[in-house]
Amino acid sequence: MDNEELTLFRDMAHRAFEQEIGPHFEQWEEDHLAPRELWNTLGEAGLLCPDMPEEYGGAGTSPHVTLALIEELSSMGYGGIATGWGIHCNIVAPYIEHFGTEEQKQQWLPKMINGEAVGALAMTEPGAGSDVQGIRTNAVKEGDDWILNGSKIFITNGYHADIVIVAAITDPGKGAKGTSLFLVDTSLPGFEKGKKLNKIGQHTSDTAELFFQDVRLPAGALLGELNKGFVIMMTELPRERLGIAGQAIGAAEGAMAITVDYVMERKAFGQTIASFQNTRFKLAEVKTEIALCRAFYEKCANAYSRGELTADDAAMLKYAATEMQCKTIDDCLQLFGGYGYTAEYPISRFYTDARIQRIYGGTSEIMREVVARSILGR
Repeated sequence: MDNEELTLFRDMAHRAFEQEIGPHFEQWEEDHLAPRELWNTLGEAGLLCPDMPEEYGGAGTSPHVTLALIEELSSMGYGGIATGWGIHCNIVAPYIEHFGTEEQKQQWLPKMINGEAVGALAMTEPGAGSDVQGIRTNAVKEGDDWILNGSKIFITNGYHADIVIVAAITDPGKGAKGTSLFLVDTSLPGFEKGKKLNKIGQHTSDTAELFFQDVRLPAGALLGELNKGFVIMMTELPRERLGIAGQAIGAAEGAMAITVDYVMERKAFGQTIASFQNTRFKLAEVKTEIALCRAFYEKCANAYSRGELTADDAAMLKYAATEMQCKTIDDCLQLFGGYGYTAEYPISRFYTDARIQRIYGGTSEIMREVVARSILGR
């Protein structure tokens, strides 16, 4: 897909998001949950997992299209939906495509593409966040089956999920080298969704606790090789962090756009806020910081499409883009004055939605450590 085709696809998606999400978004924010039916609607419109192969119902595009739609949702101010969409389309589906058996792909990818099944990734636990080696959820072999026990927390799409990729210990005492991934059908006995977590932002992104009590999984639920879960996670993390960066840059661009509109109209001391030098210089800084991150982001996106994106480049990008997002949106909110601190103005949502970006997908502190190790070794 060339740039012209990508622009056309993005414009089409923008109109669809505007039509299907726009009129209802404020109510969904108040409800702290987007309806399950939204996934079916997006699936019917061909707006889920576009880079999945055509044989499973996808459009067979490049990953650039998936990233572009993450950017689009983010720039429109739909931060919570962008996060859930990204988990489903940019993380869970690629995990299954890259490491699933043909049977697993046939079972889940068509349903994820048409919206019949919502996907979630369950790594984080009450005692294991960025340090995935601290996982305690375990799966024990019983005959040909696996018995899964444990819990996960802060799981995006957890409330609506139909299929969850779960990281569990399968060889105790070996840490990361004893971790495996399982495709868990949420309709199985013993699987339980806890309460939907109440967050300060991204309200339309359903985030839940998940519990596994003697969940019996068939042998075919194992995703990838036994005890290779950590390797798989490390392989897929660059794409996850690339998507988070796309979300950060899209949101920063969206926040800047509504800020420009506001300062051109709002007056103080008999002139528009845009006429003050501080406003003009601040917007120049914001535009520059966004542009620098976008240049590196596009370089990394192209590297990923060639299979060349390194873990340290992805970490640098995620760190730089999410820190930039929080800073620039804070600068934009400042230009709204007191109105920026009211929920009535969308800039406040951009602000609260941004904060989690420096945490999930690997905290900024972890990103700095990854980059430092690439420079200095361990």
